[in-house]
Amino acid sequence: MSQLRIDEFIPENRLLASGHLACPGCAAPLAMKLTLNVLGSDTIVVMPACCYTIIAGPWPQSSLQVPVFHTAFATGPAVASGIRAALDVQGKHDTTVLVWVGDGGTFDIGIQSLSGAAERNENILYVCYDNEAYMNTGIQRSSATPWGAWTTTTPAQYPESSNKKDILAIMAAHNIPYAATATPAYPVDFVEKVTKAKAMRGTRFIHVLSPCPPGWKCGDDEGLELARMAVQNRVFPMLEVEDGQRWRFTMDHAGDLVEPYLRRQGRFRHLRAAQVAHIQAEVTAHWELLLRRVQAEPLVPAGVAVAD
Repeated sequence: MSQLRIDEFIPENRLLASGHLACPGCAAPLAMKLTLNVLGSDTIVVMPACCYTIIAGPWPQSSLQVPVFHTAFATGPAVASGIRAALDVQGKHDTTVLVWVGDGGTFDIGIQSLSGAAERNENILYVCYDNEAYMNTGIQRSSATPWGAWTTTTPAQYPESSNKKDILAIMAAHNIPYAATATPAYPVDFVEKVTKAKAMRGTRFIHVLSPCPPGWKCGDDEGLELARMAVQNRVFPMLEVEDGQRWRFTMDHAGDLVEPYLRRQGRFRHLRAAQVAHIQAEVTAHWELLLRRVQAEPLVPAGVAVAD
């Protein structure tokens, strides 16, 4: 990544006003601030049901100083596709249509319309802020919930038994122009990825790790530190994928052990040593898979036309 002064990219930003309704320590408003700071005022936000529909504030008041369309849980990309088409008819090709959705509306309920939009390569930017459960409705598990985690529907006696869905690989498999991971804990990396995505056309997807103190059972001041730990222990690597084929890491990852990260969160407090070892083995195996993807040559080099 290029060397950037972060204060050049996070000035006083009136597109996210004070008075939002996020819980103390929530990372999602910072992610929104960073995103809107790059996209600017010529942005329309499509927001299916999620925590952020509450955070933004009730109609007709909103902490977002751009147009916001609140939509049904499963319909974000479909609504965004319609807005994009209407803007194009009006000649407003430079307006960014941003879909802002949680993990429940991305990994689960909204994946049908997301996949459809990606298949059509709709000219939209889709940001999933992932707090790894349905936090807005009571901390129920989603398919973004990590193996072994406590939620109200996977209690400590019967914790989450499935691995987290690999949503980045799913989106990359659609061969969209750009897919990436990010977290506001690394704001320069975050800003550079949104800037890159803004300059592209077609479906762009950014998967943002956004810690939730109530759902993760951590302190209000621990969220960003936990996100940094998740990057450095390779639980949530920083990646970008172009055209579904060219994978690359955007940061160095120290390869720290996962146990300190797990032990700082009450949702993993019940784990025994053998379960922690299982998680470490899964993280290591996934990292090795990513290394192979990063090192692989694209099947079709960039800029080469494929004959019918």
